[in-house]
Amino acid sequence: MEELIWGRRIRAFRKLKGYTQEDLARSVGVSVSVLGEIERGTRKPGEDLLKRVTSALDVSLDELTSIK
Repeated sequence: MEELIWGRRIRAFRKLKGYTQEDLARSVGVSVSVLGEIERGTRKPGEDLLKRVTSALDVSLDELTSIK
């Protein structure tokens, strides 16, 4: 369940910032397929990847994890 929440939040912020999956994947150093798995909730991002994603999207980890 946690994986699904991470993925949805990452996808939402990615789209809000105007990035394609390819753009974000390239900037954080993963393949598009890995990013797609994370966004679909079938793969949980590691701590290092989360740091790179928050940096690339210019959001805090708190913003990424908060559920409203």
